[in-house]
Amino acid sequence: MAAALSCKLHHTPYKCIKRIPYISCSMQQPSQTNIKVIINGAAKEIGRAAVVAVTKARGMEVAGAIDSYLVGEDIGKVCDMEEALEIPIINDLTMVLGSISQSKASAVVVDFTDPSTVYDNVKQATAFGMKSVVYVPRLKVETVSALSAFCEKASMGCIVAPTLSIGSILLQQAAISASFHYNNVEIVESRPAPALDFPSQDAIQIANNITNLGQMYNREDISTDIPARGQVVGEDGVRVHSMVLPGLPSSTTVYFSRPGEVYTLKHDITDVQSLMPGLLLAIRRVVRLKNLVYGLEKLL
Repeated sequence: MAAALSCKLHHTPYKCIKRIPYISCSMQQPSQTNIKVIINGAAKEIGRAAVVAVTKARGMEVAGAIDSYLVGEDIGKVCDMEEALEIPIINDLTMVLGSISQSKASAVVVDFTDPSTVYDNVKQATAFGMKSVVYVPRLKVETVSALSAFCEKASMGCIVAPTLSIGSILLQQAAISASFHYNNVEIVESRPAPALDFPSQDAIQIANNITNLGQMYNREDISTDIPARGQVVGEDGVRVHSMVLPGLPSSTTVYFSRPGEVYTLKHDITDVQSLMPGLLLAIRRVVRLKNLVYGLEKLL
């Protein structure tokens, strides 16, 4: 819809001088419909944070909440919001997508579910003409490749984000720059609770980013198999050490060194709220895409 030009004729109100008419014009922008956002995995901690963030953000609104937990509960109350959103949690993705597709508005499905369901979820969203933002750790390369081929064929946008943390992405970019200047690098990560995915997705991503850049790290003990030296990730000797210590934040630290110098990069996450700026960015960008984009860093 094109913008409309509106003009009005005015007269000066002063009697002591000759009235001089003048014209003022203003550009009237067409009204824009909010992006309808469906949260799949809405009852999870990150899903609840996403509901609150989307509700507060300009240009978008929560249109559906999907989960197998707390079915029937109002998602606003589940998120401890001041007012109910009058959106019940439903355990039926197809029904929610079908209902929202009637509005003909731009819609985005945010997927916080499980690696085993992501492909089918994106296919369903695409069938109803909706874009997808996927934040599901430990997605297999085969799944991402299949999704990419599917989205390319369907000309449908999708963002698969290994991380939604903008700080984590900035750390990764800084690590790539530093890797050209140092021969020794080790990654130390901490989590406040046990996890099944050590090394974490962030640590693996950093190690992969600085691998195959023509550098071989930690040559002095690259062949050691002492467990205390950490796990080698990738082919170029990057070592990762994972700690579980209650009370510590989720933290990733990358140490680069050479004789006489240590260069340290560190990023801490103390609350899931830190992921919301990245999520909102992904929602706004995916509506313009017609293919799959892997990694939020490509949108910064």
